[in-house]
Amino acid sequence: MENIILTVHLIVALCLIGIVLVQRSEGGGLGVGGGGGGATSGRPAISALGKLTWVFGIAFVITSISLTVIAARNASSGSVLDGAVTSAPVGDAAPSGDALLPPTLPTTGDAPLAPPRIDE
Repeated sequence: MENIILTVHLIVALCLIGIVLVQRSEGGGLGVGGGGGGATSGRPAISALGKLTWVFGIAFVITSISLTVIAARNASSGSVLDGAVTSAPVGDAAPSGDALLPPTLPTTGDAPLAPPRIDE
């Protein structure tokens, strides 16, 4: 059932995108550049494309909600973290002391290790 609703949802989404792209822009999107009319200006009757946009929009919302309900029913009641491993993996003991230093370091005297000077 979920696959059928998902397929219908994708088809409705593509149709909604297509219908919106086909419509003619009426200008003044988001209320920009209204041109004075305000609330007193008359709006033209809704066209067939407008009605179809409403139908596809309502169908999109319905399929979205139904997919959410189906996913919630199929979800397990536990958390994802319930199945996580909580113990640390057991491995070899870490080396200690001088074993951490690389074997090629010079250990001459008490002088600090520094790169050679350029002028030498």
